[in-house]
Amino acid sequence: MKTTALIFTFLLLICGCKQQEKKGYETDFNKYFSKYQGAFILYDFNNRYYIRHNEEQCKKRFPPCSTFKIPNSLIGLETGVIPDENFTLKWDGVKRQIESWNRDHNLKSAIQNSVVWYYQEVARRIGETQMKEYLNKIGYGNNDISGGIDKFWLMNSLEISAEEQVDFLKKFYESQLPFSERSLNIVKEITILDSNKFYVLRGKTGSGVFQNSTDNLGWFIGYVTLGDNAFIFAANILGDDANGMKAKEITIEILKSMRIM
Repeated sequence: MKTTALIFTFLLLICGCKQQEKKGYETDFNKYFSKYQGAFILYDFNNRYYIRHNEEQCKKRFPPCSTFKIPNSLIGLETGVIPDENFTLKWDGVKRQIESWNRDHNLKSAIQNSVVWYYQEVARRIGETQMKEYLNKIGYGNNDISGGIDKFWLMNSLEISAEEQVDFLKKFYESQLPFSERSLNIVKEITILDSNKFYVLRGKTGSGVFQNSTDNLGWFIGYVTLGDNAFIFAANILGDDANGMKAKEITIEILKSMRIM
């Protein structure tokens, strides 16, 4: 029996999944989300089925925050604004709260350290016309960049759901987005977070603070390649101390409980 078939059977047994629709499954991961209002969706690529936690929130759109660095990187590379992963921008000397941001960065270090100022400058160089054109091509959430070319993804006009994040990542994994193989491969390489002889984890966190609300937002999106299969996921959490790292911790716990990592 193939590895993916064994994993499929095991997931059904340990998760107590009950079928909602022909290709959809739901399971209860409440113990992992604890004090957070959270959503989690996972897609098994080879077996073509979904597992969802909090289906209503999976469909609700939120600002992508720093998870937008994945499409921003692709658009920057494709338009030539970013020549390659070594493309460096000089630090402007402004001291920011996150110490790792206060230096020069190239594309690889900027995405690994989630450097907002770097990607704001990339977006300004891409410009509204090209940014809007590519977002329309890939169908990224509500495609709304009206909040300003260097801030529309930062708790602003652009919004996307966990469901839509997974749809985007499925196309990213398959190289079915309107970008060259070169651009796609560069971004796939710089988003690797963990790898060993068994699996490779790619992903991106995102964090934001809602105005006039006690809730913060945390995202973690990505996919794990395991053998010849991929498990594509998106999670978001809401809470007074929610952030991307918390969303990542929760997601890693879930993936480990499912023996994907």
